[in-house]
Amino acid sequence: MIFDKVAKLLAEQFGLEPEEITEDTTFDDLGADSVDIVELSMALEEEFDIEEMSEEDLSKITTVADLVDYLRNKLGD
Repeated sequence: MIFDKVAKLLAEQFGLEPEEITEDTTFDDLGADSVDIVELSMALEEEFDIEEMSEEDLSKITTVADLVDYLRNKLGD
């Protein structure tokens, strides 16, 4: 499931437990800065084998739910 993989990646990156991350979690909640977002996008590209995420796409993603929806669209899921 996409959400579970995303939660695991976020938990690893931000030092949390995957259970602490919900679809309503925002990147502000996580204290993510621009460097964190770039690192996360690279991890997502590798994990899901997708093309590079554009800055425009990333700027539209504010919650975990937004990210999951984005990945579903990219993966045709």
